Amino acid sequence: MSNLRIFAVNQKKISSLHYFNNMCSSKIRASLKRLKLHVLLGRNYSSLPGLIGNDIKSLHSIINPPIAKIRNIGIMAHIDAGKTTTTERILYYSGYTRSLGDVDDGDTVTDFMAQERERGITIQSAAVTFDWKGYRINLIDTPGHVDFTLEVERCLRVLDGAVAVFDASAGVEAQTLTVWRQADKHKVPRICFLNKMDKIGASFNYAVESIREKLKAKPLLLQLPVGEGKAFKGVVDVVRTEKLLWNPNSDDGKDFERKPLLEMSDPKLLKEATEARNALIEQVADLDDEFADLVLGEFSENFDLLPAEKLQTAIHRVTLAQTAVPVLCGSALKNKGVQPLLDAITMYLPSPEERNYEFLQWYKGDLCALAFKVLHDKQRGPLVFMRIYSGMLKPQTAIHNINGNCTERVSRLLLPFADQHIEIPLLTAGNIALTVGLKHTATGDTIVSSRSSALAASRRAKREGEKKQKENNEAERLLLAGVEIPEPVFFCTVEPPSMAKQPGTNNLGASIN
Repeated sequence: MSNLRIFAVNQKKISSLHYFNNMCSSKIRASLKRLKLHVLLGRNYSSLPGLIGNDIKSLHSIINPPIAKIRNIGIMAHIDAGKTTTTERILYYSGYTRSLGDVDDGDTVTDFMAQERERGITIQSAAVTFDWKGYRINLIDTPGHVDFTLEVERCLRVLDGAVAVFDASAGVEAQTLTVWRQADKHKVPRICFLNKMDKIGASFNYAVESIREKLKAKPLLLQLPVGEGKAFKGVVDVVRTEKLLWNPNSDDGKDFERKPLLEMSDPKLLKEATEARNALIEQVADLDDEFADLVLGEFSENFDLLPAEKLQTAIHRVTLAQTAVPVLCGSALKNKGVQPLLDAITMYLPSPEERNYEFLQWYKGDLCALAFKVLHDKQRGPLVFMRIYSGMLKPQTAIHNINGNCTERVSRLLLPFADQHIEIPLLTAGNIALTVGLKHTATGDTIVSSRSSALAASRRAKREGEKKQKENNEAERLLLAGVEIPEPVFFCTVEPPSMAKQPGTNNLGASIN
């Protein structure tokens, strides 16, 4: 009898919990409906951007942050350097996901295709949007295999900055050289992240030297590792002369402490950090005249008195000028060093307004955008990835495609979250989003508000042309540089075995670059 009573009480509690959960769910759904945010649920996401706990920001702050607070970045690297794992940790620490995904388990956010999960590799680039300490970051995870190098090419075309991930035990590898050249071609500022510092054979000095020799770049050491291989437990912040140690008992890497380096407790580390900081200051002073004047004027006697903020500002300018590359280290798989990497992204990589695009002066704030990728969705039809350079874009508005010389209507705008999307009412300059309804737009097409807008921009470009040979090409200069597709070296035709299976293989072709 007592067992029956206990069972009855438990059933009553469960019923109450179900009732409570249903009530909460209905309230949440009502709130989201009022916000007009349409989400395709089905993945374990923590919250929508801008929804922190029970706090709901205004729709304007969620969708359109100030342009100075936007970072459009890509993650690029050789195969198996840890791009997707690093992206997964970034999403977790920014509060976008509740659990840490793993490439081997096939449950990462950006590798959502069945083929990617089956093989444990990235095949197509995936875009995610998230917030970090007041900054909006549009991040694109790119493939590492040379077969999918076109995915890297078309993403770098629209990015303002990039994070190059290296395997600390291997340094610069074959595909690293390829993606680095692509970033050079599009003049994309970048920072380096030496991943897998916990791996046997990992060497910080070897990886830095390979960047210097093989990439012909000038590495700025912003961090030093505390231990290497199995002994790796944290990093030294060279700029602030502090050490960051992660709790070995922490499962997710959120628990770490930042301590200043002291002579009594860490004499060896302090000496190494001081020497590295002095060398960093000298390096940056050689590359930045404004910082050199500051150092020689006020702090020539003692570099220790130089404020960290002044040094960080100078490193930002040097990174933007692409005369050197900041270097950080960590282990994404072991959840170490990712939070400082996020801080470095917001601190050293440029915002859209810091990039110099010559064509913007001709559009005078009118809409100018580039379609850099087209996907096909069974329900929505073609989904076009769009980077807005100037002006704004709204749903249910007509746009003009300069390349195709045609006018189309944008039916909906979506913020990308890998294979999930959030509908938005407006897109402003500097942002990346998906458009629905464009059936004739292809990769590399330039989009403006109207045909008359394109003609007005053409007239401005012609007036400002200084030489006659330039004047003849002003119309061409209105087109944003598209994507150069490598020539295929192999062709094949795919035919269905029977007419019954023709719909599944219709228009299917293959080319291997």
